[in-house]
This record gives sequence, structure tokens and C-alpha cells, in this order.
Amino acid sequence: MKFRTKRPFQLLTHTYNRMSPFQRVIIALFLGIFSGIFIGEPAGQLEIIGNVYIRLLQMTVLPYVLVSIIGGLGRLDSDMASSIGLRAIKVILVMWLSVMLTLIILPLAYPNWETAGFFSTSLIAESVKFNFIDLYIPSNIFSSLAGTVVPAVVLFSLLMGIALIKVKNKETLLSLTHNIGDSLMGVASYVAKLAPLGIFAISISAAGTLQLEELGRLQIFLWVYLTAAALLAFVFLPLLIHWATPFSYREVLSTAGEAAITALATGTVLVVLPMIAERCKELLEKKQMSCNETRSTVDVLVPTAYSFPSTGTLLGLGFILFSAWYVGSPLSIDQYPSFIVMGALTAFGSMAVAIPFLLDYFGLPADQFQLYLLGSVITARFATGLAALHGFVITLLVASAVLKKLKWHRLFQAIGIHLGVTAGVITLLGLALTHLIPYEYTGVRTFESMRLMDHPVEVKEIKEPTPLSADDQLRHRLKIINERGTLRVGYYANTLPYAFRNNKNEIVGYDMEMIHALAHDLNLTLELIHLSDYSLESQLLNDGSLDITIGGRAVTPVRATQIAYSHSYAHHTAGFVVADSRRDQFSELSAIKSMKNLRLGVVDSHYYKKSVKKMFPNAKIVIIESPREFFRGYYKDRVDAFVTSTESGSAWSMLYPAYTALIPKGLKVKSPISLPLPVNQADYVRFINTWLQLKKDNGFQAKVYDYWILGKNPKARKPRWSIMHNVLGWY
Repeated sequence: MKFRTKRPFQLLTHTYNRMSPFQRVIIALFLGIFSGIFIGEPAGQLEIIGNVYIRLLQMTVLPYVLVSIIGGLGRLDSDMASSIGLRAIKVILVMWLSVMLTLIILPLAYPNWETAGFFSTSLIAESVKFNFIDLYIPSNIFSSLAGTVVPAVVLFSLLMGIALIKVKNKETLLSLTHNIGDSLMGVASYVAKLAPLGIFAISISAAGTLQLEELGRLQIFLWVYLTAAALLAFVFLPLLIHWATPFSYREVLSTAGEAAITALATGTVLVVLPMIAERCKELLEKKQMSCNETRSTVDVLVPTAYSFPSTGTLLGLGFILFSAWYVGSPLSIDQYPSFIVMGALTAFGSMAVAIPFLLDYFGLPADQFQLYLLGSVITARFATGLAALHGFVITLLVASAVLKKLKWHRLFQAIGIHLGVTAGVITLLGLALTHLIPYEYTGVRTFESMRLMDHPVEVKEIKEPTPLSADDQLRHRLKIINERGTLRVGYYANTLPYAFRNNKNEIVGYDMEMIHALAHDLNLTLELIHLSDYSLESQLLNDGSLDITIGGRAVTPVRATQIAYSHSYAHHTAGFVVADSRRDQFSELSAIKSMKNLRLGVVDSHYYKKSVKKMFPNAKIVIIESPREFFRGYYKDRVDAFVTSTESGSAWSMLYPAYTALIPKGLKVKSPISLPLPVNQADYVRFINTWLQLKKDNGFQAKVYDYWILGKNPKARKPRWSIMHNVLGWY
């Protein structure tokens, strides 16, 4: 007897055909992730296939939203439309409040760690304004359709649908919307068959190019986020359905799984709206709950719910709580109500608008948004998966409510159970993160280990500067410098990050980088002279003991009468340095001005003392002899805040993380930084200005600024680790 065996390809095809769409998508997702890790960066070339798949999914969505809402509402009578609307509003508000209450539990997982960072340009950036009108009120519906402004399209569709309710002889239009909707669903169904291929391409590209090491400092947020997402996806949302409606826990997850996974893989909920609507109708049919009212509920709510903040969207607002912890200024309990209200309101827009707005609202550094974007490489996918599940759940809840099969008391019981489970799990997670994730504050080591980027020249430190002879003092200084072959540079102590000693006893910093480049370009060596008395600066420059001084020297009127200044090459941004615990008290200029018994520290400069006194007439001014003494607590009982350069204050806070540098909202004062030069040396000054302009135009100044002020390492990004390259050595 002969047994017929199937060929491998036939067996594979047979197995594939027996799989459910959900199983195919899951296998494609994990196969893509593994393949991306195996291949590495070359896998990124498959991104184009994923983009094609996403565009195919997107092309039917907005037309579907338009016709489904108009047709769904238009076929109802006024009473039924009101019934659906009121029940939908109640369900949506209850779910929003539940998710926001979930968010305020999340800080229980954050360990008590010290943090500090470099200066950020976001401290002086204009805050992003949330424009509700542009998002929701369409002045031109065709422009909104072309620009994919979904909330505006939904509002227009809702108004059209409501108006259509009372229109006579509307059957032709309703039939047209129904037929167009069915056609669009058919197209979406054809495209959905490509889901395994599209999701494989998306996941292999993402897994092959994602730089995992960049997410190191975000691991706390990611662990908390993923845990919260799992609780919302597997406890909160399905429990609401299981506990309060005729549908079971298993039915919800198995039916909604394909849409959630597809949304997770593609990164957008928009493309699965037709799928959500179709699966909801199938489940209603299965439970014998399908009728004109529930079908209309699905047609209206699926696209409408997408336009409102979803569970996934609101979960992203948890980054604000993380950011507040990250910068050492956690939100207080009395700030939680405003967080809940403002969070829900701003979530109507995109997270690209909501997060910067809330960072600004709570006085947090705007550059934290960059951290959010970094983490969103991972979190955005889970947010879209949650949003798809949210749309599914909210539609079934409202459909059940329309048929009076939603048990409200059971709904609130489910919410209570979820919050209790979440509090317990998050508390345990916090204990685990504290004990399992090793943490050491590395800001001091990071800052003190910084070295010059390039062009280091020979350096000799001189203790006693020697003035030029009377005859040489009358000659061109630049000619003397070239003849001597050395550039005499004076620097001051405690001028971080412009000139300071690193842990290798090298004098480094922003200004030192510039001076080394200048000496390199002129084929000179450097003679460095430490200065301690500012009053001798002009004499030492003019008699030739020094050729130039550095240290982030700000221009003042009196100094400008004694020495020459180069053109400005940077700026000091006025700000405050305060203890972390008092950060919130100094977040707004108006609040600072209204403080009683305010004591402000300033450097020993008549010009700056007078400027600070003019801005804060009620404050007592205390002279700070040395920034280091302030940070070591010498002025702790005498000064509330140190008014200084925010760039410098940020560098100091790296060494002393118990303090933070900030710019109060409303304070916009800058002071130019220049290089002090000898007077009566016009040729020398002109040369320095020309050289500074050259370095600005060729990008060197920006590179130095990014490194020493912003803390950006100029080293090239390392290639992504992969099994094929790093383990097998195949390329």
C-alpha cells in the first residue's frame, strides 16, 4: 500500500488556510520581530512594503467614516438618535474617568532616584498651543478630508446625519450611503487579506532598525507603561464587557484580537475602523442583538469613538507623571484634579500637541517631549492596539445600553475591581523595579569625564604671567602671537561649562574647545594662566600678559570701557537655580514677584545686582562669592534662589543633583557672551571676529555648543546589533 504525502509547499498552504486571521497576524508579527533581530539594519529596506500596506488600508477610511456616520444617523428617528447620544456620552465619560484614575496610580511604581541633566533649548522654546477650533471645527470639509483631520470630518458627518433625520424622501441618499459603505468594506476586506505580509514588513523593519540602547534611561517608564497597558487590555476593557453585558470575556478578546493586533502592527487605529465595525456586527448577530438600532449604533460610534480620546490615548498622558518624577518634581496630590481635567481635554488632539502643552502647563522641561518621542517607538504601537480594543468595547457597551442590557451597577463594580488590581500590581512592580534595576546617578561622572572633541594642541600652564615690553605693547598683538608661537589665555575657576578641570586634570569646556581650535588653525601652542581677580583682567590684557580670556564672559557696559570685546558667539539665558523641593515655587515669574521675604543670590557684579533688583524690587539681594559655595549649601539659610546663567546652572546641577536650573515662565532675558581682548588692537579684534564668523558658518560653533552646553555626544551612531552580523559575521 502506498501512502500519499503532501509536498512541503502544499502542507504549508494547507496549514495557512486553516489558521484564523488573528493567528496569521500574530505569527507574522513575531516572525517579523525575530527576522529583524536576526538581519539587523538591512531589514529596514522592507519598510516600503509596510508603507504600501498602510496606505492601502488608509485609502478607504475617511470615505467610510463620512458615509457610515451620515447613513447611520440618517436612518434613525429623533428619539433613537437622542437615546444613542446620551448613552454614548455617559459611557465615554465613565471610561475616561476610570482611565485617568488608573494613571494617577502609576507613580506608585517610580523609584526614588536622583536625576539631573544638561541645559536644554526647550527651556526657552515657545510652548505649543492647543487649538481646539482647528481640530474640531471645519471651515472647509474638503480641506479637512484632504488633510485627514478626522475630528473635523466626524463633526461634519454628525451634523449632516442629525440634519438628515428630519429630511423627507431620504431613502435614495440612505441607499447610496449604504452601498458606498458596503463597497468600501469590500475594498478594506481585500486589503485585510494582505495583513500578514504587511505586518511582517512593518515588524521586521522596526525590529531591525530600533536602537535599543537609546531606550535605557526610559526603562522605568516603559515597564510601567507596558504593565498598565496589559492591565487595561486584559482586565479593564474586557472586564467591563464581561461584567456588565451579555458578552463573555473570551468572546471580546477573540473577536477584537485581529483588529487590535493589526492596529498595533500598523501603528494606526484609522485603518481598522471597518474591521471593528464588521466584528461588532458579527458579535451582535451571534447574541441575537442585531437590529436597526444596534447596527446604527455601530455605524455611528465606531468612527465617532475614534475621534475622541481613547484608552490608549489617555494612557500616553501617563508620561507627564513620569516626566515630573524624572526631573525630580513629582506632581503633588492637589495637582491631580487639574491633571485629570486638562489631560482629558488636551487628549482630543494628537499626543504631539497634548504632551508639550501639559509639560508647559505643569512647568516641566519641554525637552522631555524628546524622551516621549523616543519611548513612543514602542509605546505608540501598544496605544493603537488599546485604542482599537477601546473602540470595540465602547461600541458594544453603548449597543447593550440601547437595548437596556447594560448593567450599570455591575459596570462600576468592574471599574472598582480594576482599580484595586491595578494598585496592587503597580505597587509590586515598584518594589521589583527598585530592587531589580541597578541605578547609579552618573551625572557627576559623565560631566567630569568630558574631554575635548578634537584639535587639542600643546598646553603649558603658567603661574606668573609676564607682560610685554613697552615697545611690544605698541606693536600689533597678532604679529607678536605668531612670532612667539603661543597664545596666552587667562581662565577663571568655577566657570562651568566654559572652562573647568575634568577628572584627568585637563582644562576643558566650551571656551577651551574654541581656543584649542583657534590655536590649531594658527599653528600655535597654548599658555594657560589661572585668574582669580576680575579687576586685573583689563590690565593683564592690555600689557600683554594675556592675549585673551575665557570663561563664558558676559558683556557689561563698564567692562566694555576697559577692554575690547569680540562679537558675541553665544548667550547666557537668565534663570534660577533652586533646591529640587522648591522647583514648583519658582515656575512662574509672577509668582516669584509676589513672594514675601524673598532672598535672591547674584554674582558679585554691580551691573547684574542692579538688574536683578530692578526686576524684583521687594527681594533682598545676597552676593554669591562662589557658585560652588552655593551648591555646597553655604548659603542654604540665606538664599532662596540663585539668579544666574541657566546654561551654567544646568552644568552645576549635574554635579549637585539636589539642585535644579530653571527658567520661570515669563522670564526672557539674555546676555551676550564674548571673548575679552586688549584695547587699541583693532587688527587683532578684527581677526578674532572673522575667525568666529568662519567657525559659525562652517558649523563648528554649533557642534561645540551641542557638545558642551546640550550634552550631545558627537560620536557616530553605532550600527545596530544583529545575529547575522555580530554573531555569525556574515556581513
